[in-house]
Amino acid sequence: MRVLTLNPGSSSMKVSLVADGTAVGWTAWDLGDPGAVAQVIRRWPDVDAVAVRFVHGGAQKVPALVDDALLANLERLTSLAPNHQPLSLEVTREVRRRFPEVPVVACFDTAFHADMPEAASRYPLPRAWTAQNRLRRYGFHGLSCRHALGRTAELLGRAPEDLHLVCAHVGAGVSVTAIRDGHGVDTSMGFTPLEGAMMATRSGSIDPGLLLHVMQTAPMSPAEMADALFHRSGLAGMTGTNGDLRRVRAAAEHGERDAEVALDVYRHRLGREIGAAATNLPRLDAVVFTGGVAEHEPEVIRSVIDGLGVLGLRAGDVPYSHADRIVTAADSPVPALIVFAREDLELARGAEEALARLAVR
Repeated sequence: MRVLTLNPGSSSMKVSLVADGTAVGWTAWDLGDPGAVAQVIRRWPDVDAVAVRFVHGGAQKVPALVDDALLANLERLTSLAPNHQPLSLEVTREVRRRFPEVPVVACFDTAFHADMPEAASRYPLPRAWTAQNRLRRYGFHGLSCRHALGRTAELLGRAPEDLHLVCAHVGAGVSVTAIRDGHGVDTSMGFTPLEGAMMATRSGSIDPGLLLHVMQTAPMSPAEMADALFHRSGLAGMTGTNGDLRRVRAAAEHGERDAEVALDVYRHRLGREIGAAATNLPRLDAVVFTGGVAEHEPEVIRSVIDGLGVLGLRAGDVPYSHADRIVTAADSPVPALIVFAREDLELARGAEEALARLAVR
């Protein structure tokens, strides 16, 4: 099956053509290009399905064929993932308009976490708020986690469902997930992709009392607060940069104190989330790092591993490489790996699964 995969990011759209599980074509476009969908369709007109990544799927537990009702439900979730959901909706509608005979499948980052135990998914809020099970922890980066699990199993020679992993997706967005029995059992992101570790422009977890204090002393609207937390915090907010880790590292190497502190906070918050996730597992078989920072900034990953000795990790050499690999020392009781993010392969697999279910019906 030939599946065209569309993966919206916060600044660009990644596109891949996957044929029978193998990527045979790849491109990306800037979000400011209004004719990009038409260009992609002209480049790859002969496809059996299109798969689109949705960061937030709400109650959806499996990939689903897109129809008007599903799109309406997904649009209601826009405020919970404002960096990604609007683009996914826009692209999906454009593809359906230009490819009316081709099935379009939505694949959801939240689905991997849909069976989290109640202890991990519930917030300690008034029960009148949580009775409908909507104000809960959803978790994100599920497509990335699922690929990292499968690839780690291959590299370690284990069955995916038998592995107990901590998966750290470290890109512009950062999340840490405990994986047991083939799915997420706890994760650092929650109701929105704002909770958890420090990120490029997102704050991660902040004492809500602090936010209440700010809103009381410097009155601002919910939209203004959302903009500050989603777009003007994290590495960007602490350093006055755009939040790109490469720029922050360069500034730190030139002795800029704000950048040095930001990197310390970044590594501390990431290590703390990894430690917390590990406590949800009966044993720790491996820690896997994936995402753009893991792929392109291996020294940052090595410095995080250096702080995880209590979990049985011993850092080895972590040179840059295009290969998925173990990056801990040979005598490390617990291995750590870097696995390249391949959400396109998971999108294609999700599309095939959804269409197979429909065929059975």
